[in-house]
Amino acid sequence: MDSGTHNENQPARVRAAGGQIECAGDWTARTIDDAASGLRKLRATAGPVHFDLSRIGRIDSAGAWLIHRTIARLEAAQAEVGVSGADDETRRLLALVAKQGVRPGEIRVPDEPGFLEDLGRDSMRALHEQVSFLSFIGHITFNALRILLTPARLRWRQVIEDSEEAGFDALPIVGLLSFLIGVVIAYQGGVVLAQYGAGIFIADLVGLAMLRELSPLVTAIIVAGRTGSAYTAQIGTMMVTEEVDALRTMGITPIDVLVLPKLFALVVMLPLLTVFADVMGLLGGMVMSSSMLEVSFQNFVDRLTQSVELGDYLVGIGKAPVFAVIIASVGCYQGFRVTGSAESVGRQTTISVVQSIFLVIVVDAAFSVVFSRLDI
Repeated sequence: MDSGTHNENQPARVRAAGGQIECAGDWTARTIDDAASGLRKLRATAGPVHFDLSRIGRIDSAGAWLIHRTIARLEAAQAEVGVSGADDETRRLLALVAKQGVRPGEIRVPDEPGFLEDLGRDSMRALHEQVSFLSFIGHITFNALRILLTPARLRWRQVIEDSEEAGFDALPIVGLLSFLIGVVIAYQGGVVLAQYGAGIFIADLVGLAMLRELSPLVTAIIVAGRTGSAYTAQIGTMMVTEEVDALRTMGITPIDVLVLPKLFALVVMLPLLTVFADVMGLLGGMVMSSSMLEVSFQNFVDRLTQSVELGDYLVGIGKAPVFAVIIASVGCYQGFRVTGSAESVGRQTTISVVQSIFLVIVVDAAFSVVFSRLDI
């Protein structure tokens, strides 16, 4: 028997602090190995011992027997044991195990699921994840429109702080990497162009590559790894410490406090970071062109103004707000997905970075196809 339904198995966990013992995760035959070793180390204390079962997800007879056995062992050592937080199904299963006297040898570990079962479960999990994310996007959109109609409701001080962290503090890493990318493009392209005596056209290559594609893409990837992961870790830590639940208890919408300031800050700062990346990338190309192809800064700039149009510059800048929405949305969403432990914070932070970078590249590819069809 299982109490509750989850999309995936979470290992059973035990956290003991004095006489307080917190049980979390899924307590099933497949997931209780670590918890079993943790419970074996428990010893009776001078005061009462209290088991908190409120964070248990799924539980079967194996998990119930393990908890019952531990409680019986502590009571035999003259400890006063209490249990709280168990739902009705868990209480019935604990009572059944105690009444029937189940032993480990009588508990059969379920067979491992086959390929088709794993495929179906993974497909349903992916579908559920996408629907959940779309629902989160809907909540953000609704709250953002409401904030735009009543700007005084937005926490502007938090927006400024988030802008400083996401924008100003990211200038060194964005500038350095953009400069180096400009150097690499100029070097690799210059080797070929020099063979045909067309070194001056290095300005076309560096200018178009940086302004249209590489500056917005590289900046978004850096921000996804730096700022998006910070959003997930911050909100995830608040989920673990139940601060998000406290906000809801006080009648404060977590999206208004934790998501919208980050979203608006990133939508403003990412285009500005992209402009800075454009400048540094072109500077790197100019330095390499001057040293390798003997193309002076003046000649580079003159050719750049002839080959690169305003539309090329605006195409790159126009992508940045879209990338910002993706990074902020994914980072905050994965933060709210954290459940129960510091391990979950690390796992969701990793997922956040991978998903953000993946979606940014996919959307950038879609932009390229659309702009090509529209001849932009």
